[in-house]
Amino acid sequence: MFGIGIIGLAIYAYTIYDVVISNFHNSNDRLIWLLIVILVPFLGTILWFLIGRGKRI
Repeated sequence: MFGIGIIGLAIYAYTIYDVVISNFHNSNDRLIWLLIVILVPFLGTILWFLIGRGKRI
C-alpha cells in the first residue's frame, strides 16, 4: 500500500511540474490549470492528461 501512495505522489508532482513548464497561448490558462490540479488533485490530474496537455502549444 505504501508503494501505491509513493507512485500517486510522484504522478501528482509530475503533473504540477508539467503544468508549470507548459507553454500556453494565454498565460491565464497555466494559472487555471495549476489551480485545478492543486485544489482537486485526483480529478485535476486526470483532466490534465486527458484535456489540458492538448491545449498547450
